[in-house]
Amino acid sequence: MTPDKIYMQRCLELAEKGRPTTPPNPMVGSVIVYNGKIIGEGYHIKSGQPHAEINAINSVRDKSLLKKSTLYVNLEPCSHYGKTPPCAVKIAELGIPRVIIGIRDFSAKVNGKGIKILRDSGVEVTEGVLEKESYNLNRRFFVNQLEKRPYIILKWAKTADGYIDYSEKSIAKVNWITDDFSRMLVHKWRSEETAILVGKNTVIRDNPSLTVREWYAGKQPVRIIITTEAKGLSGNYTVFDGKSSTLLVATKQTGIKLQGAKIVDAEGLSLHKIMQKLYAEHNVYSVIVEGGKFTLEKLIEAGLWDEARVFTGTKVKFGNGIKSPELPVAPDHTELRNGVLLEYCYNDKSL
Repeated sequence: MTPDKIYMQRCLELAEKGRPTTPPNPMVGSVIVYNGKIIGEGYHIKSGQPHAEINAINSVRDKSLLKKSTLYVNLEPCSHYGKTPPCAVKIAELGIPRVIIGIRDFSAKVNGKGIKILRDSGVEVTEGVLEKESYNLNRRFFVNQLEKRPYIILKWAKTADGYIDYSEKSIAKVNWITDDFSRMLVHKWRSEETAILVGKNTVIRDNPSLTVREWYAGKQPVRIIITTEAKGLSGNYTVFDGKSSTLLVATKQTGIKLQGAKIVDAEGLSLHKIMQKLYAEHNVYSVIVEGGKFTLEKLIEAGLWDEARVFTGTKVKFGNGIKSPELPVAPDHTELRNGVLLEYCYNDKSL
């Protein structure tokens, strides 16, 4: 690995530290190198606070070295005045002669403008170092900016013989397919996303909490229930207990009033438009979809998913139960723990 890639990898490691607190902003890390040594580093901690480049600059003890140093950052420095001044302007003002960038910021406010500021100021700029890795780290941000909708993760578990549940006509009960570790991992995932989404039938059949309970640092996601109509739902279901925000998305409006939920009118809207409405009007930047089969398959059919995480357990004997959804792509990579297989699939948006 070249020195540029080594330092960019460090930027990505730093950026990852901001995962729990940066949304809706991207995760960004930065290092400053002088004479082959890192003399400063930083990452973006939270929206409204200084960006990674500024934190890295502020960490340098001898500021006179900046004019002889290289700044690395996994995302193009910003070029606009928002909650903070533009980083590209600050870098140019300090006379940092060389900047290495992982990937261009494709948001409308930036999209090459930061690079232009730097180059117009005489800064040597190199783009595309660990570009794929830089894209993958901020998949959510790029989907938000380019498609104006949440980043959508599909999640389900299936038995070794390909079923996700018993028959819909069977008595409702909890049917664990995976193990304790897998369930803890799912709760960690929930804490990392803005929202968790299921269909009405999952609420009626399983009465889930849709909260983070098995991950110590977990923040509660917004709970989203999507249905054509709310008939059959009542405040007796746990998702309407008020312990976490709940949105009820209904594509047919019949004067719904349900305590414990905010009603989202989606009448006449396609799934794409519903997702864009959740993003624009309800600040849903990412969502993990946990069922049921009908909801999962509708999103798959619409091509409206970015990532899927599918567990396969060792359990069998669901008989003539509910078959697992099928994805149109092969897994990108897999993990195996205690006999439970976890497959990660992506909807062909990576570089």
